[in-house]
Amino acid sequence: MSRDTFARVRTPLRGTVTVPGSKSVSNRALVCAALSPQPGSVEGIAEGDDTLRMVAGLKVLGARLDAAGGSVRIESAIQRNARGPVTIDAGLAGTTSRFLTAVAAVCERETVITGAASLQRRPMGELHQLLRAMGATVTSAQDGCLPVTVSRGAMNVADVHRLEARGDVSSQFISGIMMIAPLCGGVELCLTGSVVSAGYIEMTARVMRSFGATVRVDRDARGLTVVVDAGEYHGTRFHVDADWSSSSYPFAAIALTGGEVLVPGLRTSSSQPEVVFADVLERMGCRVHADSAGVRVSREPHQPLRGVDVDMSEISDLVPTLAVIGACAEGTTRIRGVGFIRAKESDRLGDLANELAKCGVNVSVEDDGLTIHGASLRTAIVDTHHDHRLAMSLALLSLRQEGIVVDDAEVVAKSWPSYWTAMRSGLALA
Repeated sequence: MSRDTFARVRTPLRGTVTVPGSKSVSNRALVCAALSPQPGSVEGIAEGDDTLRMVAGLKVLGARLDAAGGSVRIESAIQRNARGPVTIDAGLAGTTSRFLTAVAAVCERETVITGAASLQRRPMGELHQLLRAMGATVTSAQDGCLPVTVSRGAMNVADVHRLEARGDVSSQFISGIMMIAPLCGGVELCLTGSVVSAGYIEMTARVMRSFGATVRVDRDARGLTVVVDAGEYHGTRFHVDADWSSSSYPFAAIALTGGEVLVPGLRTSSSQPEVVFADVLERMGCRVHADSAGVRVSREPHQPLRGVDVDMSEISDLVPTLAVIGACAEGTTRIRGVGFIRAKESDRLGDLANELAKCGVNVSVEDDGLTIHGASLRTAIVDTHHDHRLAMSLALLSLRQEGIVVDDAEVVAKSWPSYWTAMRSGLALA
């Protein structure tokens, strides 16, 4: 395993950092494109391992895809009526494994979805139950986990499937069901109670509409209802926005050091829920400016960096980023509404808190989040727990404290393989 770090900086940073396309949007667009009977393309895709695993998995299911230069050309759809068992290895890609489990449920053949040991421990039972309720055949040795064998089974593709689930299930499960729904007679899915990551459900709906699907997302006192009509996707030329999650790291670097950074191609009108992070940065003392070139974040060195209290249930991927900023801010930062992220690539509450504590940060773990008190940092070697977001966030502490080193630094390949190079070249970091 490799180690990496940035050198401490003592003057404000200025530069331009180009980030990958949104991983979340890329994977949704690739699924919709591969379910369309007409050719199409997805341009500006994310460069990480999750996207590569998605492309490879769709090929296993019979789609003809040509990936080159940040774009994927889809020549033909998956082969829904092909026979003969196949296996898809999702590696560490949770989103990919969940979406492809749903896609495999519209295919006649048996498909085994598997992945790395840590992915096999992540719960997916609610997705499997929803697919079974639609008539698909879903079996696994350890119920609710990978590896899982999926086929169309007795699924009725002529009538609307009326389903109900708790609002606190993963939005990825719901998105997977939504994306196959046009090919399955349509779906009316009621989510009851408080809905986790509803912004990602809205994102899925917007991507699906770009490929011709009819989707309605309604909220009421009971919860959230998603209605997807039966129909076909239509091949199109789809462009993926720059990724707000990846952008959080150069933005956090400026929050920590002062200065200004431009992220080209980023839009405040994006469907990505993480766009609201701009508001959080402004509350902490940064300035955010969006124009045709992208989004700029700046902080004057004399402007204090202040702690905040934020419900991050809709932007939970940015918990490590905000925790690192909060560790260097004045006062207390409270992160709420994210108890469910203990089952991400790592325990993103417990593991993150332990690594911050190594660096001298006073942090406590709550049932639904973290409380962080700004503190003086100290030298430490931090572990990523095989989590790309912990790696990219914790690395930023080295801008404030010499000797903070990230172990297993190559884990960033999951979403941003060129992270270290892009940050160094864009912000002139050593």
